[in-house]
Order: sequence, then structure tokens, then C-alpha cells
Amino acid sequence: MRVIGLIGGTSWESSAVYYREINEEVKLRVGGSHSARILMVSLDGGDLEDFMRRDQWDEVGSRLIDAARSLQAGGAEMVLLCSNTNHQCAEAVQAAVNLPLVHIVDPTADAVVKANIRRVGLLGTRYTMERKFLRDRLEARGLDVIVPGEPDRTTIHDTQFKELVFGKRLDSSRRAFIEVIGRLVDQGAEGVILGCTEFGMLIGAGDTSVPLFDTTVLHARRAVDLALTN
Repeated sequence: MRVIGLIGGTSWESSAVYYREINEEVKLRVGGSHSARILMVSLDGGDLEDFMRRDQWDEVGSRLIDAARSLQAGGAEMVLLCSNTNHQCAEAVQAAVNLPLVHIVDPTADAVVKANIRRVGLLGTRYTMERKFLRDRLEARGLDVIVPGEPDRTTIHDTQFKELVFGKRLDSSRRAFIEVIGRLVDQGAEGVILGCTEFGMLIGAGDTSVPLFDTTVLHARRAVDLALTN
């Protein structure tokens, strides 16, 4: 079994989900008392959030690169950034190490395409919704990606940084997400990508009339695919 390298801490709430999802998937596929071989470097999410807010992405990238190099030195055989937003720096991280970086978009796009969906909504932090680093990769797969307008983007972004990173799951926020998704459906979205690794803790498949694609779960399962491939 290959060693999975995780760069977590952004936030630690979703990093814990990665650890659980990967091990649950290994247990399901391998059986017995088997568990995944995992190395994790957990960063200070508050520091990275401050750099993002000040648009200091070079600082974010520097810390992610240091973490990836630590994983490589420790024996990891692949690297995952346990954050959609941190994929702004994915190319820089990949260039800095001799390990495959398992990009969060790839298993997500595979799942959307497999569901025969072309027009898909994307929820995430403001950085994810307003910048192109995820959307370009999704659109390269032939997908038509739409994001919420304002004030919905602010609602989604604030829920992440004021609630979910602290483990808060409010019914009022879940209802707000459902309303935002409803407006995306009105614009033709046939499914919605939960493009923030904490969003699956707030909302799930039974909450909406269209499929939801949880990037955290899909990313974790892809890591297991690779870990169990000879």
C-alpha cells in the first residue's frame, strides 16, 4: 500500500474528515483491520487565512511547498492539498517535489462527467468562486461552470470562515445554502460541486433536488485508488 501524504490544517475540521474517509475506504476495500498508510503535515490555518485575506499567495505557496517537501522526505508517495482554496498554489507545489500531486478537481470532474452533467454550479470560498484556478480545470473537461452572484457569494464565504472552520453547523446556514443552490438550479445547474472541504459537514445529498459532488470525499477516494494500485 502506498503512503498518502496529506497537507492539512486548513481547516483541521476537514483534515479530520480526510483521515476518516481514507481509512473507511481502505477498510471497505481491503477488509480486516487494515488502515491507510498516511503522513500528514498540519499547517496553521489561521496564518494561511491571513495571507489569503492580504492577497499574499506567495506566502501561502511557500508554506505549502515546505509541507510537501517534508512529506516527500518522510516517505510519502503522493501529495494531497486538503483544501480547494489552496489549489491556487497547486502548480507551484507540484513543481517543487518529485511526487504526484493528486489534484482535487480531477476526481470531481470525473464524477460530474460520469453523471452525464454538463452545467454545474460551484460553491466555495470567495477565492474559489471568483478566481479561475478550479474553474479552468473543470471547463477543460467540457463542463459549463456557474457560480452564485452577490450577495450569495458573501453568504457562502462567510459561512466557511465564520462558522465551519470552527466546527459550527447552523440550521440557518444550511437553509441559506439550500436557497443558494436553488438559485443555481434556476440558472440551469444540473448538479452542484461542494468546492470547499468543509461544506459536506453542513449539507448533503438529501437536502437538494440535484446531485451534490463533495470534493473532500471524491479526493479522499482517489487517494485510496492510487494507494492500492500496484
